[in-house]
Amino acid sequence: MKKYLVGGAVRDKLLGLPIKDRDWLVIDAIPDDLLKQGYKPIGKDFPVFLHPETGEEYALARTERKTAKGYHGFSFHTSPNVSLEEDLQRRDLTINALAIDNNNKIIDYYGGQADIEKRILRHVSPAFREDPVRILRIARFHARFHHLGFRIANETLQLMKAMVQAGEVDSLVAERVWQETEKALAERHPATFFKTLRDCGALAILFPEIDRLFGIPQVKKYHPEVDTGVHTMMVVQQAAKLSNKPEVRFAALTHDLGKGTTSKDILPHHYGHEQRSKKLVRTLCQRYHTPNRFRKLAEHVAYYHTHIHKALELKPKTLLKVLNKVGAFRDADHFLQFLIACKADSRGRLGYENHNYPQLEFYLTLLKNCEHINVQNIIAKGFSGKQIGEELYRERMRKIQEVKENWEYIKCT
Repeated sequence: MKKYLVGGAVRDKLLGLPIKDRDWLVIDAIPDDLLKQGYKPIGKDFPVFLHPETGEEYALARTERKTAKGYHGFSFHTSPNVSLEEDLQRRDLTINALAIDNNNKIIDYYGGQADIEKRILRHVSPAFREDPVRILRIARFHARFHHLGFRIANETLQLMKAMVQAGEVDSLVAERVWQETEKALAERHPATFFKTLRDCGALAILFPEIDRLFGIPQVKKYHPEVDTGVHTMMVVQQAAKLSNKPEVRFAALTHDLGKGTTSKDILPHHYGHEQRSKKLVRTLCQRYHTPNRFRKLAEHVAYYHTHIHKALELKPKTLLKVLNKVGAFRDADHFLQFLIACKADSRGRLGYENHNYPQLEFYLTLLKNCEHINVQNIIAKGFSGKQIGEELYRERMRKIQEVKENWEYIKCT
C-alpha cells in the first residue's frame, strides 16, 4: 500500500501558498486494508476514508467512465490495479494532477509543474469535456489565481466552448451551480469567474440576467465606462476590496440586473431599473435556491441603492423609510453590508475607484442617533399602545432632521 499527497496541497506548495487541506491517494490497496488500520469510511460513490488521527481524507485510486450526459453521468472503478498515473489522469487541470511520495519527490505525468511556472490553467486530457462542472471549477480557479497572472490555455477555452455548444452546461443541477458560484464569490478576484463563463458562452445559459448587461449603454456623465456589464464587473471587484463577505459581492453582482431589460427607446437612461432589478434578483435566487441571506441583501441593494447615492438630497421622511425598509433597526450588520455594497457600486465606475463616499457615514450617523432614542422614556412620558410607535416615529424624524441640518454638505455623486 502506497500513499501520496495529491492535488491542491501539492499545487499550493509549489505556488508558495498556505495549504488549507491535505488530500491523500492510496495505491495498491482495498478498503479492508484501510479499515484494519482504523480509517473511517465516508465515501458513498467511491471509497474515501478519514485518517484516525489527523482526520485527513485518503481515497483509493480510481478511474471513471462517462455513462450519461451531465454531472451525475459517471461510473467509478476502484482496484489495486489502478495506477497513480491513471488516477491523476482523471483530474481536471494539470496543476491539480500532481503528487508527492513519502520521499518528498514530486510526481508529474502531465506537465503540471511547467504550467505552474508559466501560469497556465490547462486540462489534463480530453476527458475534461465529460464533466460540465469542470467549466465552473476552472472559472473559479481563474478567479482564485488571477492575481498571480494565471490564464486559461487556448485549447482548454476552446474545449469549454465546445462543451457549452454541445449542451453539457444545460444539464448542471442548480445546487452545484450555486455551490461553485458561492465559492467563486469568496475568491480574490470574483469578477474573473463571471468573465470566464462569458468567454466560453456559459454565462448566457447559467446567468442570462448578467450576460445581457454587456453592451447595454449608460449615461456617460455618470458612467464613463458606459457598458453596464463592464460596470457590474467593476462593482464586484470593488465589493471584493471592501468586504470578504460573499453576500456583499453577490449583491454587487446583481444590483443592476434591471438595466438589461430597459426599453431600447429610452437608452442610455434606465428609469425604474431598481424595481426591475429586485424582481430579477428574486427570480435568479429562486432558480438556484440561493440562501435567504444572499437574496435579502441583494434585493435591498437592487431596490434602494440609488436612495443611498442621493442621501443628502432626500427628505427626512424618505430617509427614515429607507432605514425601516432595509431593516437597519433590526439588523445593524445587515445594514452595514447593504451600505458597503452601495459604496462598491459608486466606486465601480471608471475614474471613481478611490472616490470618497460620504453617504455611508451619513446613514450610519442617522442610525446611531436614532438608536439613542429610549422607548422606555417614551412610555414614561405617558404614551401607550399605538401612541408609542407614533411618538417613536416622531422622535426618529427629529433626530434625522437634526443630523441632516448639521451635516457638512458634500455633494453626492
